[in-house]
Amino acid sequence: MEKITSQRTVNQKAVQVVTVPNRTLLEVLREDLALTGVKNGCAEGECGACSIFMNGELVNSCLVLIGQAQGANILTIEGLAEDGRLHPVQQAFIDAGAVQCGFCTPGMVMTTVDLLDHNPLPSEDQIRTAFAGNLCRCTGYVQIFDAVKRAAEERSHA
Repeated sequence: MEKITSQRTVNQKAVQVVTVPNRTLLEVLREDLALTGVKNGCAEGECGACSIFMNGELVNSCLVLIGQAQGANILTIEGLAEDGRLHPVQQAFIDAGAVQCGFCTPGMVMTTVDLLDHNPLPSEDQIRTAFAGNLCRCTGYVQIFDAVKRAAEERSHA
């Protein structure tokens, strides 16, 4: 198969990858760019473990072919921290004990950031609805929802 050169911005850095066009963004992020915070849970867009921001939209990177990300601005869990400090949502997950085994955590964090960007003080029902596309194997949903509430509360005082 013929290779393509694909360019994009990942976590505020210009990146160029030469690869075959049938690879997913998830594969390129993990295998070529060593951004292993993005997890491959189901490869069908059902679990949310591979959630990232692409051009400001929350997407499942397992459903995006690399060519579809040409020129895109990508943000992964690794890009949330600034100046060596965790993003407030990341810190809220730690403080609430919402990390469990950690496999779903990156997708849950990214979903929380998206939710709070659109709805700074969500209700319990709104939180549950926002996480309908994210699965936790450890059934840590109580702690995860507590982390979302904690992060929302922190943001409201900032």
